[in-house]
Amino acid sequence: MAYRLKLVPDDTRIDFFRWATLTFGGSFVASIAAVILAIVMGLNFGIDFKGGTTIRTDSVTPVDVGAYRAAVKPLNLGDVSITQVYDPTFRADQHVAMLRIQAQEGSEAVTPETIARIETALQQVDPSITFPSVESVGPKVSGELIRTAVLSVLAGVFAIVVYIWLRFEWQFAIGAVAALVHDIALTIGIFALFQIKFDLTIIAALLTILGYSINDTVVVFDRLRENLTKYKKTPLRDLCNLSANETLSRTVMTSGTTLIALIALLVLGGDVIRGFVFAMTWGVIVGTYSSIYVAKNVVLYLGVKRDWGRKGDTPAGTQFAGDGK
Repeated sequence: MAYRLKLVPDDTRIDFFRWATLTFGGSFVASIAAVILAIVMGLNFGIDFKGGTTIRTDSVTPVDVGAYRAAVKPLNLGDVSITQVYDPTFRADQHVAMLRIQAQEGSEAVTPETIARIETALQQVDPSITFPSVESVGPKVSGELIRTAVLSVLAGVFAIVVYIWLRFEWQFAIGAVAALVHDIALTIGIFALFQIKFDLTIIAALLTILGYSINDTVVVFDRLRENLTKYKKTPLRDLCNLSANETLSRTVMTSGTTLIALIALLVLGGDVIRGFVFAMTWGVIVGTYSSIYVAKNVVLYLGVKRDWGRKGDTPAGTQFAGDGK
């Protein structure tokens, strides 16, 4: 006999609307608070957004990121990011690293004197090291990166809204948008609260969170649409609960396995990817929560059309608005 792992029983009947004032209302308050935090405290922007200098190193000996970081730490340069660069075109004895140093107080870039001190410190670690290039990012470029990042996130949200609207109906699109805004707001809010470095990798994490969250939301919406045509007399509130319960096993399995991998990376991945992995871990948690407690709550309050196959029905959003309130 074959055994199937079941983290959630098949006959689960959780009432996800029982504490709607606490869950949905709390989510709304938390989102507003997160936006206020980001405005009042501000984000701890990294070099990508604040400007700074990038130094490329080349050596015949393997790169020791820890030794490089220890060498430049006494120079008190502020935010310094050190990463090793891999490329299949490199020679076997070619080892490349990139040092990114934030703009110093009162200047747009690191001064030549400071660069010389950095090079001297690194040469003490590895005498064979060379510095093929030094590039600076000024405030103008940083401002353009911020605008591009914001536009990227907005474009992602807009594309998702159009997709949901075309696949389902406008009530579902609004529910999906509410969930996505909730996820982005809480992620930005926690970065502002703990002043975690916010750079382009976090923007990549936000876009990934959008995709993950909407995938989970679509699964619930798809089951809800099936149940709307299957159970024509059942109140909308009960159908929302039924759909969430029927997909709960899949949600727990998907989120659980994703979190196992992310937590392992968060603990063992090192400083270079820690900000990105933290954003992803937090995003998976709030994205799963919003799919269950935010998106479908909005659909319930707006109401949906019951029979999707007939023409001339009452317009969507009025026939079952207020069911289960």
